[in-house]
Amino acid sequence: MQAATFVGAVRRLAGYVALGAVCVGRLAAQSAAPTLPPPSHFAITNARIVAAPGRAIERGTIVMKDGLITAIGPSVTVPASAWVVEGAGLTVYAGLVDALTTVGLPQALRLPDDQRPQFPFGGGQGGGGQTGQQTPYSWGPEYRPATYTWLNAADTLIANDERVARWRDAGFTSAVVVPERGFFPGAAAFVNLAGERRNDMVLRTPVAMRVNLEGGPGHRGYPNSLMGSIAYIKQVFLDAAQYDLAWTIYQAAPAGLERPQYDRALEPVREALKSKRPVLFPGNRAKEVFRALAMAQETGATPVVYGLQEGYRVARALAGKNVAVLVNVDWPVRDRDADPEADVPLSTLRFRDRAPTTPGELEKAGVRFAFYSGRMSDPTEVLANVRKSIALGLSKDGALRALTVAPAEIFGVADRVGTLEPGKIANVLVTEGDLFDAKMKVKYVFVDGRKYEPRVPVAMADSG
Repeated sequence: MQAATFVGAVRRLAGYVALGAVCVGRLAAQSAAPTLPPPSHFAITNARIVAAPGRAIERGTIVMKDGLITAIGPSVTVPASAWVVEGAGLTVYAGLVDALTTVGLPQALRLPDDQRPQFPFGGGQGGGGQTGQQTPYSWGPEYRPATYTWLNAADTLIANDERVARWRDAGFTSAVVVPERGFFPGAAAFVNLAGERRNDMVLRTPVAMRVNLEGGPGHRGYPNSLMGSIAYIKQVFLDAAQYDLAWTIYQAAPAGLERPQYDRALEPVREALKSKRPVLFPGNRAKEVFRALAMAQETGATPVVYGLQEGYRVARALAGKNVAVLVNVDWPVRDRDADPEADVPLSTLRFRDRAPTTPGELEKAGVRFAFYSGRMSDPTEVLANVRKSIALGLSKDGALRALTVAPAEIFGVADRVGTLEPGKIANVLVTEGDLFDAKMKVKYVFVDGRKYEPRVPVAMADSG
């Protein structure tokens, strides 16, 4: 009995050894298999190519290599080393740009969804919410309340943020990313929506400085009113101008002069003023747009107004001011939890009805504008809402410009992205169907020349 048991044990042991040998062999084979880098040379052939608004090639080829567009046209020769993507029945566009967002930023730099104003920073109280981590009580402007000018979105990007992939799946290859907490939340960065690390994503930074009229969660004390917020923002710009003057005099001839004190809050403001970098001022309703322009004129800032959902009332006035604007396409709608029997002011109903006409009115007036996603959590809603504006008078070329060329121009990167041209970064969107067709599907997205396919084919949300 004992001998039989011993023999059985030996056989089992031999089996385990054999199984182990098989596993080791498989692992060795797997480790020995070469890991090929993703292809960096592509050619999309026989596709309709919209190189820029109003400039289309009905059947052509676009070649991308090492992250750049190398050739585009109706009779381009496909290099032998290129991976060919058959484009028959497909349309190729420059990648879309979300002109103002927090995609890729940590929650600490974003407003909680339940504390975001429906029409962002359009003139609420300066105190903001009282939840979350409280900041030290502010007794005056010298305390620099809710001011984080030294922060740069590029330094805080989260490359594996799920929202980055979600926006990319919807056709967005780039975004202007900026924190949103505080009166001066920090500097904006123009980023590509792909990369292993945050350094891979940054295309240019800083490209703008944002201003809000609310301190955000945790802000206490001065300023605690709209008037106080406006006064504080003006004061910071005046302080920065004085700071710049002191440093300019000192650096011209420092011998015998007391060195000015370094101020990390004023240094970025000073630099923005000297370089005429865009300063993003909030202005959603008509009166707020004029207030933003007045603040910019008084402070010497180069304004880009964001919000503009009541832009249909000020389009003609903006036409003569040579100012760019960012339009929030998160169009106003009735709150789902609102009392259905409550009386709604006629002005509110009119605002909801006419807000989507703003892009068309801005286009007619010749105002340069770009689109941004506002509070939307689903990027497919952006094109759904843009389609509403197209139905109300905006041209398709105007809509495409607002999603590609215009944001690139406004933020100083039109020499790199925004159109499909040799030498530019290979940020490319490939669709089944016209971009503004409700049944359009995203087929491929190329960011820095790397090919991505939507995890689930993305069909644009119904415009309702």
